[in-house]
Amino acid sequence: MIFGRRTVDVTCTVEIEQTPESLHAHAIPDGIEIRPGDSVIVHGIPTDIRFGDRVSLQCRATVVRASWLGRLWTKIRAPFELTELYEVGFQRGR
Repeated sequence: MIFGRRTVDVTCTVEIEQTPESLHAHAIPDGIEIRPGDSVIVHGIPTDIRFGDRVSLQCRATVVRASWLGRLWTKIRAPFELTELYEVGFQRGR
């Protein structure tokens, strides 16, 4: 596939923590390797977690596989986008 995209539905382990020690969310798809250019869409996660809570749950995720061209493009541009790792944004639902 040059431009086509393939999707794979998998289970996903999601860990969310909002405590004085840490503010993070990790989504780890089970049984599949995520490669450069792939996207992961996590379904059914909580949108609000109270301060002091830690949550670990199983949910569903869709992995969108990058084409070989998309994977190549990701590898080429990745070194130039290092500064994006420093950008953090939070969005609150209404």
